[in-house]
Amino acid sequence: MTTQGLSLRLARPARPNLADMAAFLCLVALAFAFGSVGRHAGVPLAAPEATVIHLSPLYLPEYAGRTVLRMMAALAASVVFTFTYAVLAAKSRLAGRVLIPLLDVLQATPILGFLTFTYVFFMGIFPGSMLGAELTAIFVIFTSQAWNMAFAMVQSLRTVPPDLTEAARGLGLTAWQRFWRLEVPSAIPALIWNAMVSLSGGWFMLVAAETITVGKTHVALPGIGSYVGMAIAQRNAWAILYAIVAMAVVILIYDQVLFRPLVAWSGRFRLGSEALSTPDPWLLVVWRRTRLLRQLGDRVTDMLGAIGGMRLGTAPRWTRGEVLSTPVRRTLWGGGMVLLCSVAAYEIWALVHDRIGPHEIAAVGWLGGLTMARVFLVVLLSCLIWVPVGVWFGLRPRWARRAQLAAQFMAAFPANLFFPLFVLVIVRFHLDADVWLTPLMMLGTQWYILFNVVGGTSNFPAELLEAARNLNLGGVTWWRQVMLPGLAPYIATGAVTAAGGAWNASILAEMASWGSTTLHARGLGNYIAEATVSGDLSRVTLGVAVMAAFVVVLNRVVWRPLQDHAERRIFGPVGRS
Repeated sequence: MTTQGLSLRLARPARPNLADMAAFLCLVALAFAFGSVGRHAGVPLAAPEATVIHLSPLYLPEYAGRTVLRMMAALAASVVFTFTYAVLAAKSRLAGRVLIPLLDVLQATPILGFLTFTYVFFMGIFPGSMLGAELTAIFVIFTSQAWNMAFAMVQSLRTVPPDLTEAARGLGLTAWQRFWRLEVPSAIPALIWNAMVSLSGGWFMLVAAETITVGKTHVALPGIGSYVGMAIAQRNAWAILYAIVAMAVVILIYDQVLFRPLVAWSGRFRLGSEALSTPDPWLLVVWRRTRLLRQLGDRVTDMLGAIGGMRLGTAPRWTRGEVLSTPVRRTLWGGGMVLLCSVAAYEIWALVHDRIGPHEIAAVGWLGGLTMARVFLVVLLSCLIWVPVGVWFGLRPRWARRAQLAAQFMAAFPANLFFPLFVLVIVRFHLDADVWLTPLMMLGTQWYILFNVVGGTSNFPAELLEAARNLNLGGVTWWRQVMLPGLAPYIATGAVTAAGGAWNASILAEMASWGSTTLHARGLGNYIAEATVSGDLSRVTLGVAVMAAFVVVLNRVVWRPLQDHAERRIFGPVGRS
């Protein structure tokens, strides 16, 4: 757009029409609703009704609003984290050697481990205030969303097609322009699908986030998660049904208002020339009928485009890979990492050795092995089931849009809502809890595989699919020669995040309660859950450290090599530049 055209647009504001007025009223109502819900954050924690949970369905609209406000705040923080931490980890080889293993540790740290420490931290900053508890819940939800989005961003930035990278270099784009005009658009489809599963992951851990139990301290923040926790404790099946209906309504609303327009918008960034013949969501149709709001949106778009097109920076030195090229630098780097790990191990040992003997430490390692076996099993089953399903939906955008809402709802379904069924069946038929509580872990695992595969398939180059059709490739040959190699980086990323989700889900899956009946499956998740309930900081620290060690070692030995092999096979060393 020319400068004259832009100034003309700024000089002649459009007159609002009926669509503008309707949209404005909706925005005002939304702002009023969130303001009304958010006013509770500043009240004292000891105030009457501050942490009282009512099981009457009349309270569910307010509880749903407070839950959505927490989840959207956590999602916004996750986006900021993704565009800072993940970008630096992907584009700097030196920083990536620290940030990616640290991301593994963060992903491996169970939510109850964060809950134990962050509650003390935030309540120390805001003593006696609901704001401290609210920030604790938002941070815990953030930890269930951010790592998946960060891994997706790292994978997308590292797998930009080499021909597009060379074209950007040939056009003389600076590092800033290349990031906003090539790398971010390439990452948008996968990032949006992973944002969906991240938001669903927040629902999955909602009961733990809104029902804060640390030792003798118990704080229930009004919300759908605490409502479900109270219903389970009181064995109120009707209240659980009301919560399911409320969840379905909330998911339907943010699917229609947020994700359907985003998925439709991400279609323009699909690689290849194949157009998506899907109708626009109703919200985009209404937006195009407005005058004033659309003009304001165009101004913001022009401004962001101008910022993204600024010639800032040059080719970053850290992308060339020479930072650790000499033996001395590699030795110093390795020595620094060993020293850092040694200090961390010493601090953990100093905290636990007075209260925990070597036999219990060895037993916790064995429990970690049991949970690891469950993690491998559920990740394998999830891949076998959901990779074909994800490819089918990814190649059929119309069907993907139809199934989008159902997939979000199933992914958001908290494992706690299945506790009554599993507890009653296991007790009734005298089944082994070590075996039959394992399916609960799949609820926190399978959707990472599905959404990553759908995102990767929707971004699959249309020219390759057309070439496969022209060569009459089908059946096993089509899977082995076309789809699986092309989707390997996305499947690997899904497996990494699914494994992390499974480790976290083990805390819920290995200790299931319904009223006064509690079932325990032997494993590390059950160990951490019991230590958190009893307020045993030493055992919580030991369990978290052992789980983090398992996840980091597995990521370094199993998942990362598979991911790197998939990226090298498809994109070669250029894709990592």
